[in-house]
Amino acid sequence: MKNRSKETISVHEGTFMDPLTKGVVSPIFPSSSFSYIDVEENQYPRYFNTPNQKAVADKLAKLEQGEACMLFSSGMAAITTVLFSYLKTGDHAIFQNDLYGGTQNAIKNELEKFGIEYSMVNSTDVEDFAKQVRSNTKVIYIETPSNPLLNVVDIRSIADLAKANNLVSVIDNTFASPINQNPISLGLDVVIHSATKYLGGHSDLLCGAAISSEQHIANIHASGISYGGSLNAMTCYLLERSLKTLAIRVEKQNSNAGKIAEYLESHGGVNAVNYPGLASHANHEIAARQMEGFGGMLSFDIDTDLEGCKVFSGALKLIIPAMSLGGVETIVSSPPQTSHAKISKEEREALGISDTLLRLSVGIEHVDDIIEDLDQALSKVKNTISA
Repeated sequence: MKNRSKETISVHEGTFMDPLTKGVVSPIFPSSSFSYIDVEENQYPRYFNTPNQKAVADKLAKLEQGEACMLFSSGMAAITTVLFSYLKTGDHAIFQNDLYGGTQNAIKNELEKFGIEYSMVNSTDVEDFAKQVRSNTKVIYIETPSNPLLNVVDIRSIADLAKANNLVSVIDNTFASPINQNPISLGLDVVIHSATKYLGGHSDLLCGAAISSEQHIANIHASGISYGGSLNAMTCYLLERSLKTLAIRVEKQNSNAGKIAEYLESHGGVNAVNYPGLASHANHEIAARQMEGFGGMLSFDIDTDLEGCKVFSGALKLIIPAMSLGGVETIVSSPPQTSHAKISKEEREALGISDTLLRLSVGIEHVDDIIEDLDQALSKVKNTISA
């Protein structure tokens, strides 16, 4: 079988078949010390090559249609390791401006320390990215759909721009997951995930991943063994187990999010809904072209003020106000207080992130129960304003 489905890959790819027990599940190899006598390769967790690391890496590489994968102790470990694998003093990088707040914080606080220049592009138009290319540009980095406004960038156009200028193209594919979007098949070089989110999927893991060609991963690996952001065997085991249900979880989250986005868009107490699956979304046509599903993430702006948002969050009975995303439970968060807390209010407003914007990570509960909870909480906001 040459072209297995993502559902089948999620379950079977990479499993370490223990020759002793012949179990169907990869065993856990917690050792941090391995013999170097009569072995093909010296194994060590910091080298990213233990059996549990390899099992997950093989599965993710296949899911993302890449040749190889590296696992990291967090999404930010993956992001920074990839960036510093290609950037040095005097180089220049191009970034989409509405990136995850942690990524923005790392760019502004870390790159400048090493004399690395960068440009932030306040647009999804590839021509605006092209205008920022310099003679010393080495990397172009995007995130689509973006966090938290769900902006969509044309991946193939960015990939073509990068190739034409001999740049390394990098994408944060966390919001989409490998089930909904495969940037490597569209020409992007390196795909990054905060595996804490959809890949882990149960709000109990912290991990990251980078997927690419063998050549690019070898380059990233050379830096990674020095930076030390490797993943332990137990987390690898749990991540592998979670990935087996990735396809069915994401399919349900896609379905729920689409219905919830339509509900919120029709609600009089909501000013705007950001979801690429809506025909009203500015980049809907691009999303429909490069995504197989529109994802379980959306954001919406309530017609209220900051106090009204607090009333809304406090009134929720099923949906949990919490940080992070991608789990089986539906959670809501305020980007100014969570994902984008490390950037200033002025910077947030310039990006279009208001104090009344809320980000919803849709879970796998019955969609009617989620909508009912949203509806009763929004009615509390309306009653508060009326009073």
